[in-house]
Amino acid sequence: MAVFKLLPEAIDRLRMVHHCGIIGLTEGAMVKKLTKHGNSLALVIDRPILDLLKIDVETPLEISTDGQRLIVAPAAPSERRAKFDAAQQWAHKRYGKAFKRLAE
Repeated sequence: MAVFKLLPEAIDRLRMVHHCGIIGLTEGAMVKKLTKHGNSLALVIDRPILDLLKIDVETPLEISTDGQRLIVAPAAPSERRAKFDAAQQWAHKRYGKAFKRLAE
């Protein structure tokens, strides 16, 4: 079972939404059960929470713990990733036509 701490503004929105799999919503925490996924366990995050946090299938997530809680949050873009994205954008601007011809 995993427990998520929710921001106060999210609590009111979540109280209005009921989805299968939610066991309870108390004091700003949603309690969920893990789901078997092959040899692993998966935590299914409901669409309203994903929408609220602007998380989609491409969003990198940072998973950490404080020793008692599992904390899942959208990962802050790293400086390395920002440099890579800038270099990729520059290369595409400069050599985009050549890349397209090579791909054909």
